[in-house]
Amino acid sequence: ISFAEKVNQKFKDNGQISSHIKNTGILSKIKRYIGEDGKLDFQDITPEFLNKYEAHLKKTEKNSVNTIHKDFRYIRKLFNDAYREELIEHHHIPFNKYKLKLEKTTREYLSEEELEKIENLYLDDGTRMALHRDMFVFSSYTGGLRVSDILLLKWSAFDGTHLNIKIHKTGSQISIKLPSTALNIMNKYKPVEQNKNCFVFPMLDNDLQMNDPEAVLKAVSSATAYINKNLKSIKEKLEIEKQVSFHVSRHTWATRALKKGISIDKVSKLMGHAQIRETQIYAKIVSEELDKAMDVFN
Repeated sequence: ISFAEKVNQKFKDNGQISSHIKNTGILSKIKRYIGEDGKLDFQDITPEFLNKYEAHLKKTEKNSVNTIHKDFRYIRKLFNDAYREELIEHHHIPFNKYKLKLEKTTREYLSEEELEKIENLYLDDGTRMALHRDMFVFSSYTGGLRVSDILLLKWSAFDGTHLNIKIHKTGSQISIKLPSTALNIMNKYKPVEQNKNCFVFPMLDNDLQMNDPEAVLKAVSSATAYINKNLKSIKEKLEIEKQVSFHVSRHTWATRALKKGISIDKVSKLMGHAQIRETQIYAKIVSEELDKAMDVFN
């Protein structure tokens, strides 16, 4: 536990507050399992221990298979770190004999018609509902930018045709040429007296301390919850059957881009994926749609 907490502290020191919070939650569950006075050595975590702990997480913590998968990936990372630091021998790593389990999940995305419905929905200008709709549509046209990147987007990143930004989650730099729909939305929120240091979409306080990762995470998390609440209202108003959260705009852009013939490597680059295999799930979705389309010949 002490080693795990030391590793987790590095996430906080590096400004990865969200990861630090997630890891803290994982460690809290382990502590509850072994008890307040319990002690846990690396050698105690065997494949048998993992099987029993997995059953506990399902029954007592009510965790899903994929939540358990994320927890165990972090535990596996701790073993790998400890091995690199020569604190344990290779045969002590239980994941040599224990297979992580993962359930297939579906990625919700909107069709062209559903997105068009959201675009054309009449909403009074100046309302939060209209702002949140515009942010969602903007993301659906600009590489599926994550909600954090759109909330933190400043006018200094816009040169009139392109967004030149550093992705909040990965730190990678990307340049996105804005299509007309996105440019129209930018113009809609362009202030009369432009301040390059102001946020494009007026959700966060312009005085937000960007060098304070905890303050930024808190502000982004609160704004995201508000946005998702309004997006749910919009989809109900339009009688869209799918679950709609801001992240759906990311999936929507990816599937639309592939259908329109943009190559997978370019889609991967624009989405800021570290590896192309992260993008391949969208290619599979499009391929499955094409398979269904061919059924008309039966």
